[in-house]
Amino acid sequence: MNPHSLKFQLLGWYAGLLLGCFALVGMVTYVALQRSLVNALQENQLRRARQIAQLLHDETQHQSEARVGEEVELRYAPGLNARFVRITRRDGLLVYLSAAPKDQSFDPASLPPPVWPSMTESSRTAPLLGGRKMLLTAHWLQAPAGASYLIETGAPMDELQADLRKWLLFLVVMLPVVAAIALGGGYLLVKRALSPVDEIAASAERITSHNLGERLPIAQTGDELQRLSTALNHMIERLEAAFQHSRRFMADASHELRTPLTVLRGELEGLVQESAMAPEWRERLGSALEEVERLTNIVEGLFAISRLDAGEAAAEWVAFDLGQLASATADQMGLLAEDKKIRLTSVGSMGVWVEGDRARLKQVVVNLLDNAIKYTSEGGVISLTVKAENSKAVLEVADNGIGIPPAALQRVFERFFRVDKARSRDQGGAGLGLSIVKSICTAHHGRVEATSEPGQGSRFRVELPLVSTQANNHKKNHEH
Repeated sequence: MNPHSLKFQLLGWYAGLLLGCFALVGMVTYVALQRSLVNALQENQLRRARQIAQLLHDETQHQSEARVGEEVELRYAPGLNARFVRITRRDGLLVYLSAAPKDQSFDPASLPPPVWPSMTESSRTAPLLGGRKMLLTAHWLQAPAGASYLIETGAPMDELQADLRKWLLFLVVMLPVVAAIALGGGYLLVKRALSPVDEIAASAERITSHNLGERLPIAQTGDELQRLSTALNHMIERLEAAFQHSRRFMADASHELRTPLTVLRGELEGLVQESAMAPEWRERLGSALEEVERLTNIVEGLFAISRLDAGEAAAEWVAFDLGQLASATADQMGLLAEDKKIRLTSVGSMGVWVEGDRARLKQVVVNLLDNAIKYTSEGGVISLTVKAENSKAVLEVADNGIGIPPAALQRVFERFFRVDKARSRDQGGAGLGLSIVKSICTAHHGRVEATSEPGQGSRFRVELPLVSTQANNHKKNHEH
């Protein structure tokens, strides 16, 4: 996928936003869970400290401070429950310290010394071996007898840390899953959202000057895409109207010019045949007659192109053997090649059937061979090949003539374009021969391309739809 495409950017934004939200929610949940577990453990330990403080308050009223430890062991059994309890008097006397738990998870004597809080209650964490931690809570009691006591309770945070690790592991495992869902779902959503754009682009690629009657699909979404496709269709309508106007003008102009040119040529030919005319005037009239002939050829070429653009050639389509047509045409053009001492070879595979206007496709062969003969020097070689290739009928005309410069190769099929205007004019060319070839190929749903090396020759390749084998056999049997 192109990283600069709109689809890639939308997919990246969607997946990134979804992953970012998942990571943010996961971290917020982690912090909230940690705080909730710590607060629950802290509240549980403070409640126990308050209970022990109440017990200590009651015992000190009866002057029985020494019995507090016994009551704590009896009621809470910190050693059995892996809990920590420490009671310290203000003067530093240790009233009670719980014994080490049976699982030896911590040593009460190694815990940090008491820290008297500035308020009644406080909490802190103390490090244990192996990177473990203990939550310590403290409650400050002012006894009736005047003494102050600090009651500390604590519990290891092993279960709390285990729960947090499980949640963190869940986040790490789910992140790739969410990423896959984000990418997959995002791709489907973006593809569905941009499918009208793909359809519009594909339809726009198919529309050329020969099928301006087609229109782009209009996405009934009520958004900017619908307005865009509607606006583009209106633009295509205006282009179609302009092209039709131009074609009608060219067809009308060509048609109107044919009659006066024919009359003018007839009059000039009659004047040239006058025996009493001076040689100087005869020469001038001959030159004028050549220009009229050249202008007539241009008008006929324009008229042919206008008919092809209007689709008139499709009305005269028949199925025929392209190899046979090319071979017969090459034999007819052989005399013109012999006049320039050029060897013309024809390698036509018979049975290469196409469907179209036989006269127009013969004109393709004639124009390509005539073009090759014009620009091939004496002693040169021209080859005509017809073959079937990948369900296409292929016709190639290759020569070893002067070739075409790379800068002009892409423009040789344009109307009135000539590589060497002065030389083409001397040879009678008007720059319409190859343009007619392209128009005929386009009208037959085919294509023509040219390759050339200056000084080494040129190759013109025509591809036309090949008629199926069943159709070929049917046509052959019908002819017999």
